[in-house]
Amino acid sequence: MTSASQPSRRTVLAAAVAAAAMGAAGPAVAATAHRPEQSGALPAKAPDLPAKAPSSVVDNRAWTSYTDWRGGSAKGTRAVAGKRPGLVIAAPAGTTDYTDPHTGTTSSWEYATWTSPVHKLAVPSTEAIASWNARTPAGTWLQVELRGTYSDGTDTPWYVMGRWAAGDQDIRRTSVDGQSDGKSSVWTDTFAVDAPASGLRLVSYRLRLTLHRKPGTALTPTVWRLGAMGSDVPDRFTVAESTPGLAKELVVPRYSQEIHKGQYPEYDNGGEAWCSPTSSQMIIEYWGRKPTAGDLAWVNPDYADPQVCHAARFTYDYQYEGCGNWPFNAAYAATYKDFQGVVTRLRSLTDLETLIAAGIPVITSQSFLATELTGAGYGTAGHLMTVIGFTAGGDVIANDPNSPTNEAVRRVYKRREWENIWLRTKRYNASGKVVSGTGGVCYLYFPAHPTTRQRQALAAVGVR
Repeated sequence: MTSASQPSRRTVLAAAVAAAAMGAAGPAVAATAHRPEQSGALPAKAPDLPAKAPSSVVDNRAWTSYTDWRGGSAKGTRAVAGKRPGLVIAAPAGTTDYTDPHTGTTSSWEYATWTSPVHKLAVPSTEAIASWNARTPAGTWLQVELRGTYSDGTDTPWYVMGRWAAGDQDIRRTSVDGQSDGKSSVWTDTFAVDAPASGLRLVSYRLRLTLHRKPGTALTPTVWRLGAMGSDVPDRFTVAESTPGLAKELVVPRYSQEIHKGQYPEYDNGGEAWCSPTSSQMIIEYWGRKPTAGDLAWVNPDYADPQVCHAARFTYDYQYEGCGNWPFNAAYAATYKDFQGVVTRLRSLTDLETLIAAGIPVITSQSFLATELTGAGYGTAGHLMTVIGFTAGGDVIANDPNSPTNEAVRRVYKRREWENIWLRTKRYNASGKVVSGTGGVCYLYFPAHPTTRQRQALAAVGVR
C-alpha cells in the first residue's frame, strides 16, 4: 500500500467510478505503486464492453521550443534560446507566502508566471495528465496548473497538478487533494471528469507555470518541457489482440524493489512499494545517466543499489504518501542531463513494438489478479514494470521489479495476457468487485536530442 492505513486516492477513485458509471465512456485511474492483491477467480463472463478502442483516443501537446516559450502569456518570465530552449524568471512579478502543508513552515517567495495558449484537444477527453521537465536549483520550485473548458461551454477552475522541486529541502513536492468543481476532480496527478457517462468532456485547456525563488536572489528554475496528455479511452474488460511484429530485446539494468524492503520506510513503507522509482532508475541507467557519488552520500552504505533509494526519495509525493505519482517520476528522470520524461497512453503492443524497435524501453502501469498473468506469482492493485522487448513468438519481455533478486527481474509474460491487463479500463478485483485499469498508461524517457529514428518512433505514438 502507498499508505499503511488507507488506500490511495487512485484506488478510491477506481472503485467509485466503476461502481457508479458502469458503461461510461472513460476510465478512472488505477493505483500506481505495487500493491499486493489476493488471488481470485474471474467471474464466468465479463459484461459486454467494447473490445476495440478507436484509432485515436489520446491527444498529446507539449511546449518545448523557443517559439513555444515566446507564445502564451508571460508575467516576469522570459524564453531562453539555445540547444535546449527553456523558460526562466526574468524579473519577478511579485512576492507570495507559501505555507508548506507537510512541514508547517511559511516562507516568502518571489514568483513569475507563464500561461500557455489555449490548446484545443483533438480528442475531447475524460482525463488529462500534465508532465514537465525542469531544473530547480536549491532555493527554487515550481507549480503547474491546468484550466480547461468543458463541452458544455463552462470552464474548470485552475487546478493544481503539482508543486514540485527536484530536491526536498525548500518545499516538499506534493499533489493537492480536495480539488473539484462538481463536474471534475483532480485525483493525485490526474484530472478526471466525474461522470463521463453524461457525455461531458474536456475540449480544451491551458497550462500555467508559476516559478518561485528565494527573494533577492538571481536563482531561477529552468523549464524545458511542459505539456499534457488528454484521453478518452472507452470502457473495456478486454482489448483486441494485436499481431506480433517484432523480436528484439534491449539490454536494460535489472533492479529489484524487494531487496529494499524495510529501507527508508518514510518513503512509502520502504522498497516493497517502490515499483515506480525502481522502474524509472532502470531506464535512466539504460540511457547512461545515473546519480553521482555525492548524490548518494545520504544513503546507508550497507544498502545495495543505493540509486534505487535515491529515486524513491526524489519521486516521493508527500500528499499521496507514495513514490507512484506519474508526472513526478517523469520529472525526476528529466533532472538528469539532456533527458526528457513524459506520461502518456499507448493504443496497443504494436505501439510498444515501434518504440522498442527504436531502442526506447517503456515503463507501463497495470493491475491484475495472480490468475491473470502467468508466471507473475502475485496479484496487484497497481504496479509498474519496464518492457524491454519481445520474444520471437511475440511474448512480452519485462523487467519486473517485484522480484526477489536483481537476477530474477527479467520475466517473459504471455502476450495476450499482458496486453489485456495493461490496456483494459475495467477489471474484477480479488473480491469480485468491478474496479478500473489504467487503459495503457506509460512513462516514456528519452534523450533531449533523440536520433531521427527515435523521433519518428515517438511521433508515431503521438509524442513530440
